[in-house]
Amino acid sequence: MKYLIVGLGNKGEEYTETRHNVGFKVAEKIAAEIDAPFKSANFGWMAEGKYKGRKVFVLKPDTYMNLSGNAVRFWMQKENIPLENLLVITDDLALPFGTLRLRAKGSDAGHNGLKSINEQLQTQNYARIRFGISADFSEGKQVDYVLGKWNEEELKTLQARIDLFGKACLSFVFAGIQNTMSAYNGK
Repeated sequence: MKYLIVGLGNKGEEYTETRHNVGFKVAEKIAAEIDAPFKSANFGWMAEGKYKGRKVFVLKPDTYMNLSGNAVRFWMQKENIPLENLLVITDDLALPFGTLRLRAKGSDAGHNGLKSINEQLQTQNYARIRFGISADFSEGKQVDYVLGKWNEEELKTLQARIDLFGKACLSFVFAGIQNTMSAYNGK
C-alpha cells in the first residue's frame, strides 16, 4: 500500500517560519519520524519511507500554494496512489491556534492550496488535516498575518502541536481515516 502525505507551504527562505508554511513543518516531522530525508524531485521535495509496512511518500510542493494541485496530481499519477490514500496538511484561519481537524473530504474553505488540488483532481473527496492558525488580525491584514511569523505565545507550544499532527498523519496511514478522526479530532 502506498500513501501520499502533502504538506502545503511556499518555497523560499522568507516563508520558512510563517503560519502559511505549517504544512511543510508537519511534513518535515513525518519525514523525520520515518527516517526519510527530503530530496529534490519533480514539483518539490519528496521523502520516501515506510511506516508499519506501508510505503509513505511525503511531499513539500515547490509550486507555491496556489499551484499545489499540479504537484499532487503528478505524484498521485506517477506512484499510482489511490485518492483514499492521499492526506493534505494545511493551515486554517477559521480554527483556533493549534486546533487539529481531520476530515475525509470537504470544501477548500477559501484556501488557495486546497482550491488548486480540488481543480486538478476534479474532486473534494480526499482527506485533509487542518492546523488552526486562528484569525488574530485586523481588517485587511489577512495576507500579512498568514505570511507572518509565529508570535511568542504561539512558539511556546508550536513544536508540541507539530509533533501531534505528525502522529495523527501516521495514524492515518496505519489506522485509517475514521479511527484517526476519532482519536485526534478536537485534541
